[in-house]
Amino acid sequence: MDKIKILVAGCGNMGTSHAKAYHSMSEFEICGLVSTGNSKEVLNTALGGLYPLYSSYEDALSQTKPDAVCIATYPDTHEDYALKAFQAGCHVFIEKPLADTVIGAERVVAAANQYNRKLVVGYILRYHPSWEQFIKEGRQLGKPLVMRMNLNQQSHGYMWKVHQNLMKSLSPIVDCGVHYIDVMCQMTDAKPIQVSAVGARLTDDIPAENYNYGQLQIRFDDGSVGWYEAGWGPMISETAFFIKDVIGPKGSVSIVAKEASKAGKSDAVESHTKTESLKVHRAEINEDYHFVHEDRWIDLQDEPNHQELCNREQLFFLEAIRQDLDLTKANLDAVNSLRIALACDESVRTGEIVRL
Repeated sequence: MDKIKILVAGCGNMGTSHAKAYHSMSEFEICGLVSTGNSKEVLNTALGGLYPLYSSYEDALSQTKPDAVCIATYPDTHEDYALKAFQAGCHVFIEKPLADTVIGAERVVAAANQYNRKLVVGYILRYHPSWEQFIKEGRQLGKPLVMRMNLNQQSHGYMWKVHQNLMKSLSPIVDCGVHYIDVMCQMTDAKPIQVSAVGARLTDDIPAENYNYGQLQIRFDDGSVGWYEAGWGPMISETAFFIKDVIGPKGSVSIVAKEASKAGKSDAVESHTKTESLKVHRAEINEDYHFVHEDRWIDLQDEPNHQELCNREQLFFLEAIRQDLDLTKANLDAVNSLRIALACDESVRTGEIVRL
């Protein structure tokens, strides 16, 4: 079959990883790299200087006439870029979050349906075997579930600049939170009914209306609850910045990433998807109140690094296009997780519980 011509918009962390995936896959042909700064030149050099460069997304879209577009720009451009791509007849791979508003996300999904094009959202944890196993083990713990997750990042240098730019449009609990809210929804398979959240602005280096630390809580209709915490910036503590576990009546399951959770790695993109091991604890006790079962460790052999996960995302994008996969459920899930995250953001700003 003919190669899929793909335009890559955004050449930062995620755009670079996705471009490297396309570069390595014979089924794709990069027809252009787009960024407003010099990141496209840096990326192109890393890829052998093979690709046309553009500073204007609109110019690149009209001149290259791609079959597909990868959107890895800042969230406030996602809706506009995706709609223009669909109108140009392109399939779209888009980094999370799908848009910076729920209405915007719904418009993007509606456009994919209207133009009969594929829309794949970059929920990278859905392609990680250990996270899939984590969800599977969590579902075996009974109900209700207590889900505890965080990803605090003591960002500095380049990553602090990235985070400052992100906070011009979204807070940490929205930008990162959609991943872990999505995991919670998969694990409980229940309806979220209310959220509450708190936040704090710990620096003058971000917009006055935003905050760089937040914690959210979600209540589900099956009695399950979950919390997620995210902070960005040079002042953020690295003590217990990597917590991923779930507790149920029958025990608990925890992701234990000894290397990825070491000091100095909290703002490293590579460490954010690391699992390394799953620790499974069973709550069953005998007549002397001692545990019946030893804790079980699951060390999965398939532990893809960040680049390999991006490769797998793009293999799925390829399959979605070539095999005409039905992505309805996945896209509804992406809208739903964004809706919950933005409700949490509303709770921070109003100080009120938000009912869903």
